[in-house]
Amino acid sequence: MGFLQDVAGPLLEGFSTLGLASQIGVATAAFVVVAVVLNVLKQVLFKSPNEPPMVFHWFPIIGSTITYGMDPPKFFHENRKKHGDCFTFILLGKKTTVYVGPEGNNFILNGKIRDVNAEEIYTVLTTPVFGKDVVYDCPNAKLMEQKKFMKIALTTEAFRSYVPIISDEVTSYLKRTPDFKGQSGVVNICPKMAQITIFTASHALQGKEIRDQFDEKLADLYHDLDMGFSPINFMLHWAPLPWNNRRDHAQRTVAKIYMDTMKRRRARGDDGQKDMMQHLMNSTYKNGTKVPDHEIAHMMIALLMAGQHSSSSTSSWIMCRLASRPDVMEALYQEQIDNLGKDLPPLKYEDLAKLPLNQAIVKETLRLHAPIHSIMRAVKSPMPVPGTKYVIPTDHVLLAAPGVSATDSQYFPEPDKWEPARWQKDHPLAPSMVRNEDEINEEEEEKIDYGYGLVSKGSASPYLPFGAGRHRCIGEHFANVQLQTITAEIVRAFKFRNVDGSDKVIGTDYASLFSRPLEPANIYWERRN
Repeated sequence: MGFLQDVAGPLLEGFSTLGLASQIGVATAAFVVVAVVLNVLKQVLFKSPNEPPMVFHWFPIIGSTITYGMDPPKFFHENRKKHGDCFTFILLGKKTTVYVGPEGNNFILNGKIRDVNAEEIYTVLTTPVFGKDVVYDCPNAKLMEQKKFMKIALTTEAFRSYVPIISDEVTSYLKRTPDFKGQSGVVNICPKMAQITIFTASHALQGKEIRDQFDEKLADLYHDLDMGFSPINFMLHWAPLPWNNRRDHAQRTVAKIYMDTMKRRRARGDDGQKDMMQHLMNSTYKNGTKVPDHEIAHMMIALLMAGQHSSSSTSSWIMCRLASRPDVMEALYQEQIDNLGKDLPPLKYEDLAKLPLNQAIVKETLRLHAPIHSIMRAVKSPMPVPGTKYVIPTDHVLLAAPGVSATDSQYFPEPDKWEPARWQKDHPLAPSMVRNEDEINEEEEEKIDYGYGLVSKGSASPYLPFGAGRHRCIGEHFANVQLQTITAEIVRAFKFRNVDGSDKVIGTDYASLFSRPLEPANIYWERRN
């Protein structure tokens, strides 16, 4: 007791002589030190044998949030080496369990609805962007009905009509855009691809009347909506921050365009239009309720966003990759001449199947640059992990990262190399499932109907750029058609290379949930004769 008094006495006496601000600073520092020490002791002394290993972290609540947010794929790969396919880390104070590899993808993405829930995770992000009563702001059964309504725009017959529309939009854009005037120049490619994807998607998926109301400024509003998916909005979606203010303004503006269009159609008695809006205006839920106008407007936003944020980032990556590999761009051009004719006639849907390298460009870019690096689910009931002693408790969030298996040398030789030709069966870098002809054909995979028609479960492959399970992207076939057509038209028009002539590739921006090239992503373009 005397020893403590001898030590503490002078400390307290010295503390009392400090000013108020200094006292607060000292107390805060002491609190942080104690919190860090207790947090470390907890990790060392209180490990649960029935939970996956915890990624070590110094600070409670913050946990691994910063290192994860700086480079999620790097975070996954490094901790997979330390802990195996299944491990837990602290993300914004929440225990988040990552399970990578095909088994992990299947465990999470094909989890039963009673066990995992996407709505609880994503509604704070999607509802301010899309609007009320759609997607994750409604019961899952209603979402499945909404997806069924929108599948009308995603048929082979529809795709045949989309290719000429997309081609015309691309060629028109390249002619009228000042950045592509003249014979050559340098351009920051990402904003241009964002505009091209919004113009092509709006015209193809939503019809000419909607497309005619879009211009470059309105396309920029969709960028503002996209930035509403910033990871910080998992916590601060409600805050009056600059990007949230722009998000809310964009949502109101775009929704009003759709609402006003519906009013004009009804006023003129025009119900003969054959587009997505009219289809939704004529649709009825199973309970007999007509789809309300505000839900139609919000579904139209969601449909266009689904064709925008991932395709925008992927098309930008394609162009950056082509600039780093002019040889591949020339091979693409030659492929069109060889298979479609020297006169390069207008593209048709059937032509895309004649351009295997063009298809592989999209496939390989999606492999290395998965648009969504993390897919999360709330755990609703304790989930035993097959083949392990682990049971994932309900206070955890599950996280799937299909991009990890897509860059695993077990499946893809030299996985970090962008090599579109690897998708040819006889190529030395061909993925094992292509080389050995044992890749499961989608038509032969197990099918399931979640409420919007039969779809493949799609989790058996290490390559899942569009997810799997009930929330698998219904627009994957449209995205492939859109990206292949955009690429083919740009290859016809230009030659690309890096500004410095090197083969380097620009870094990745993880500020949004959708990984994109860091800007400015400048490339040198030269018009073909």
